[in-house]
Amino acid sequence: MSEIRILMVDDHSLFRESLGRLLETAPDFRVVGQCATVAEAIAAFSETQTDVVLLDYDLGEEQGSSLIAELKNHQSKAKVLMVTAGMSDAVTLRIMEAGASGVFLKHSSLDQLLAAIHRVAGGEIWLDTGAIRSLVAGRNSETARFERRQSLTPRQNEVLRGILDGLTNKEIAWNLNVSESSVKAVIQELFHKAGVRTRSQLVRIAIEKHSSDWLKPATKD
Repeated sequence: MSEIRILMVDDHSLFRESLGRLLETAPDFRVVGQCATVAEAIAAFSETQTDVVLLDYDLGEEQGSSLIAELKNHQSKAKVLMVTAGMSDAVTLRIMEAGASGVFLKHSSLDQLLAAIHRVAGGEIWLDTGAIRSLVAGRNSETARFERRQSLTPRQNEVLRGILDGLTNKEIAWNLNVSESSVKAVIQELFHKAGVRTRSQLVRIAIEKHSSDWLKPATKD
């Protein structure tokens, strides 16, 4: 790629214009546009070809990440490098999964930014040490949330054990001193968690896949 065409999207005009002047001094870079909003960026794509988008996450009242989805809708081949003062671990994870090519922190050096743009323009990923830590932490957090969603509540555990004991809904309700409709509602929750539609399928999944968690002795809150 002889010349890398760059579109800048940042709502801070002073930062955007200053960085734009610095990038223009590089012989293989050309800034083709500077935008403050996602709408302006979308309009710019219809007017000029872009190779790399330098996109800020926080654009005032909107999130810059929404532009990634718009680029996919327009089947744009432009690469997106998030240039941000900072994002949470979960946001970093979502941004990369959405299709960003990298995350660059604003406090890093200009030389690092130039290297990041070259890397992204060439189809590679750019992540500094902080972003890598965020991705790992974000993934661990997502995994923990998934595991919490998959674990059973005390009530779900009680109903499941009733089903495993061969009890009817009425018998389970009597044992737990709740209504039969409440038991049916909990069973539907169990079906959803197990990805099944019948009691027999639920029993099989509980025994085959969840003997180490769902079938552990019930604990009190």
